[in-house]
Amino acid sequence: MIDPVTRMAPALPGVLRRAAPALLGYAAVRTLGLLVLVLWSAAHDKSAYTLLTARWDALWYAGIAERGYGHEVRLPNGDVHSDLAFFPLLPWLERVLASVGPLSYADAGFVVSLVASLAAAWGIFAVADHVYGRREEGLAHSWEEERARPWPRRDAGGGRVGVWAVLLWAVLPVGIVQSMAYSESLFTALAAWTLYAVLTGRWVTAGVLASLAGLTRPVGLALVAAVWGAALVSFPRDRGAPPADGARRVLALLLAPLGTAGYVLWVGHRTGRGPLGYLDVQAGWRNGFDGGYAFARFAVGKLTSFPSALAGLGLIIGVAAVLGLYAVGVRQRQPLVLLVYSGVVTALALGASSYFGSKPRLLLPAFPLLLPFALALARSRPARSALVVGGVAVASALYGASWLNGSGPP
Repeated sequence: MIDPVTRMAPALPGVLRRAAPALLGYAAVRTLGLLVLVLWSAAHDKSAYTLLTARWDALWYAGIAERGYGHEVRLPNGDVHSDLAFFPLLPWLERVLASVGPLSYADAGFVVSLVASLAAAWGIFAVADHVYGRREEGLAHSWEEERARPWPRRDAGGGRVGVWAVLLWAVLPVGIVQSMAYSESLFTALAAWTLYAVLTGRWVTAGVLASLAGLTRPVGLALVAAVWGAALVSFPRDRGAPPADGARRVLALLLAPLGTAGYVLWVGHRTGRGPLGYLDVQAGWRNGFDGGYAFARFAVGKLTSFPSALAGLGLIIGVAAVLGLYAVGVRQRQPLVLLVYSGVVTALALGASSYFGSKPRLLLPAFPLLLPFALALARSRPARSALVVGGVAVASALYGASWLNGSGPP
């Protein structure tokens, strides 16, 4: 049996070569988005770079990188906005980059997001290509991968599914966030490669990456659930596997929750409120989880007058579309690890009682929801698919520039 570390050496360069068209397409889409943002911002006497690096959450991350935790803002209504609500991996990276070069903390956040967005695009391609693409020549697979697979390895469209998956992620209406000094790109990169590690049987790698993702955003819980679900299901299925395989799965189970649990417990100790201290911090931002009750009331409330009824109807259609895409993924028998991950991300985003305008951004890491669309584009004529995605890219660039120049946080 080939060791996972040995297998990774030939695997990653091969995936990178196959990913080149996807990465080039991704860079082109994001360049278009940034160019439109620059032009739009200039027309409104605003700095596009400031919008990307020094507003809303980006300011909080840069502040943590500069002075550490301990800053809070008390609002007239009694709410307390504490920087403890923000997980530490992004500000840690900002501090490291700023300490070794001439970059400011805001500059460092921008660089991290750009690099992480490319890593995320590569990881999304790797996942989609592994699930739907053709087998790499000379790529060694663990013996358990050769056993029964619940998804097709040679689906129509071949490796093109990975390319379209990346492009769809790039042209999302909130795709501009991928270029902001936010943590979404960093988290999505870690999430995509965690899922790829699980799909290819690299359990220890999956556990380490899931732990790092857990230091990035609260939604790291989705990766913990995905790694645990995939590992636990694999135990009875692979009873005859070598003992070392079982040990690696157990280690992944132990490693995956360390990031999220470690930070949440540290916040509880820092605030003196115990394990639930982080929930108190989030409550100060009016963030919580009510299963979607507040969001449903908000959407239905929009239906009581015109033209706000159009917005309410749009929200309902959007939620139905997200749930429909998840149902299609289930029907297409996506791997369990993808279904658990995207399901938990979707549940946390739609069920949160936080600022409703941020929900599209909270869904940004749920890229497995895009795989049914990617498969449909791969099966269609290339010219038609390119025309559709190109049109959406232009619309997304215009929407992102308008959105980011608005008054509310994305």
